Amino acid sequence: LRSCSPGRARLTNASRHAYLVARFGDIYAQERLDAETLLRTYVSDMEMVQRIIYIAAVESFHAAKMAYRHFKMRVRKTLSLGHSGPESLEDTVLDYIVRHEDLYDVQASVNEVIHSMNTNPKISFPPETDFIVISSLIRELCRVAFSMQTLIPPLDIAFGTDGEIFNETKYRRSFDSDFTAPLVAYHVWPALIENDVVIVKGEAVTKR
Repeated sequence: LRSCSPGRARLTNASRHAYLVARFGDIYAQERLDAETLLRTYVSDMEMVQRIIYIAAVESFHAAKMAYRHFKMRVRKTLSLGHSGPESLEDTVLDYIVRHEDLYDVQASVNEVIHSMNTNPKISFPPETDFIVISSLIRELCRVAFSMQTLIPPLDIAFGTDGEIFNETKYRRSFDSDFTAPLVAYHVWPALIENDVVIVKGEAVTKR
């Protein structure tokens, strides 16, 4: 194992938090729209395109969180053999992960996400192509989601379901929504939460 500097994770927590929240916003503003444009060449239905991207975001966070758990368990097991302080083992493990995030096998997570999407009944794709066309969006989401797990407290996305009551604190309505409709027809982008509090609104479509 490479050496690590104790306390790094806590010392850099605020700056990493700010960067990751901004990066999440950038992905929404740029990579999401690039993926939308790309998908429109294969799928004519805009609702299906937006559903595909939302599910890609949800699955990316799920895969990255699972990968982080497994990565952390391996690091803890290795570092515990020779740990003597002064920092707690948990802090030493977190410091190591923050310093060596490049060891995260992001491609394995991308493959998991694409596999999950291929078996998701809510979305479909023309048989001659594959969800791999938006793998660059998935990769960026996995990277950000993994890094967000190293924050204290970690960041996550809010759980959303079709037909839920529209929540002003959680989502913005898409421009093509029925602004008088009380229920979410489908989601465009997830909300970002910290300790169950929304810190970045998601986007949803409301229809009657």
